[in-house]
Amino acid sequence: MPSPHRPRPHHRPRRGLGTALTAALALLAAVGGTGAAAPPEQAGAAALRMVMFVGNNWDGTADVIASRGDFARIGRVNVIPDREERLREIHLDPIRLAYFLGVRSGPGEGHDQFVDDMYATPDGSAMVVSRPSFADVVSIDLRTGAINWRFPVAGYRSDHMAVSPDGTRVAVSASTANTVHVLDILTGRQVGSFKTGDKPHENVFTADGKLWNMSIGEVTTALDAPWLDWTKGDRKITVVDARTFETVRVIDMRERLDAFGRGDLSDAVRPLVFTPDEKKLYFQVSFYNGFLEYDVAADRITRAKVLPGNPATDPDRTTWVNDSRHHGLSMSPDGAKLCVAGTMDDYATVVDRATLQQGPLVEASKPYWATVSGDGRSCVISESGADRVTAIDFATGRRVATVDVGDHPQRVRLARVPADWTGPAAG
Repeated sequence: MPSPHRPRPHHRPRRGLGTALTAALALLAAVGGTGAAAPPEQAGAAALRMVMFVGNNWDGTADVIASRGDFARIGRVNVIPDREERLREIHLDPIRLAYFLGVRSGPGEGHDQFVDDMYATPDGSAMVVSRPSFADVVSIDLRTGAINWRFPVAGYRSDHMAVSPDGTRVAVSASTANTVHVLDILTGRQVGSFKTGDKPHENVFTADGKLWNMSIGEVTTALDAPWLDWTKGDRKITVVDARTFETVRVIDMRERLDAFGRGDLSDAVRPLVFTPDEKKLYFQVSFYNGFLEYDVAADRITRAKVLPGNPATDPDRTTWVNDSRHHGLSMSPDGAKLCVAGTMDDYATVVDRATLQQGPLVEASKPYWATVSGDGRSCVISESGADRVTAIDFATGRRVATVDVGDHPQRVRLARVPADWTGPAAG
């Protein structure tokens, strides 16, 4: 069992606010458990290499590391080169300032949230980043470090993103406006948007031309007791046509959980991952040390897996960051193994999908995300409590590499950058 939580001055937990179609897709990209591929390489494009972007949320930087092998750091990008300009705007607007400080005291655990999610443009020339505290999405030139474009989201906080299968569009959750914006990844122009439940969170594009959004409701209150779950707001999965953005399906997991006999579980769907054929999905929910299996066509939950709790984990649910006991889920490209980040229980583990038997519990410090390496052999987790990224072998369930990164890494995404890139010239 992992050792007890070790206090760190700046990582002290606080209450939160807030088919393989080609070889490239198979090696990919259930990046962060979303099933979204790394941007496709294009004929005639400059030579690109596959890497991983690691968002250091509290630093305002993104590390670029190798996507396999030793996962060594290649370079670092400053994702807030306009920090002073943004802060001046915020301090001149009392409402924006109130939300800015709210993000800091809530989901930021006393820190500003400068990078939530990142993707690369198809040609590898830029990194597109959502910046929660600045309530925007920006494109940063990887050669110069300069901002190409900026899109302010509706409301006061931006969150998780997803990139379309062809790499040309990026969806971002505007968490305080119950809206998802879909942007042209090269220009930042909005090509569509749609409304969601309360607090839109994870976004997933699927191969059948749909875009899924999971709303998690209010994670900022201390009303965390099971009998107060109803106070958390309107939580649902909204599925839209990825071209027209018209709603094609709404899934209320409350009804499905009740029918499965788990009325005790929250219906706030956190990270999820689809099987390669997209017939089943696996998802985490607030407060639960485990995950559930959902049959998409049958529209029902079919299995649940409870994972070990760490005896050192504080039983007070109000201390679990943003209601997420476990937050991070990915799947091996062949669909045989799941990788779970046991966030508040300080471990990660690989689970056999057929039997739901877990492997070794790999000690990790507040792992906050799980994705797949560039060669598809490893699960890569972010250890937000120790400022590092760790790779775990899908076959053995054992740690194979660890690399130090910046302050409070969260999202990790596969991407492609120019083969000779080592960092912005102005960085």
